[in-house]
Amino acid sequence: MTKPLGPCPLSRHGVNVRVLADTRGRLLWASPALPGATHDLTAARRHGIPTALAKFGVACYADNAYRAAGPTIAVPFRRKPRRLSANQQKVNANHARNRAPGERAVATLKTWKVLTNLRCCPRQATTIIAAIRVLQAAEDQHR
Repeated sequence: MTKPLGPCPLSRHGVNVRVLADTRGRLLWASPALPGATHDLTAARRHGIPTALAKFGVACYADNAYRAAGPTIAVPFRRKPRRLSANQQKVNANHARNRAPGERAVATLKTWKVLTNLRCCPRQATTIIAAIRVLQAAEDQHR
């Protein structure tokens, strides 16, 4: 028996999408999709996010993956190799609280069922995510 040509029908392609959200957790922008194996900071740099934030002086909150991203991107204190002081723990708690709207935007994006079984290349995923962003914006306007 010969093997089928092309990708295995059981394989799944993950995608890496960067998002920007407002303070209420509404999705403002979604980047073009990159292969899922792309590191978060690499994806952000490919889309020019750290450069644009620094150029316009816009501060934002991100997770530890963005540690070397630039001066306008705030990341939490590392927990290792030593324990955090009480003040550092409070700063990290405040950081997580401020990041929550961005996480809410990602969760809203993930609620679209079309993304749960998405089996396509990043280029096609970009088109689907752009359509979802438009539909989500229309839904948010009616609330």
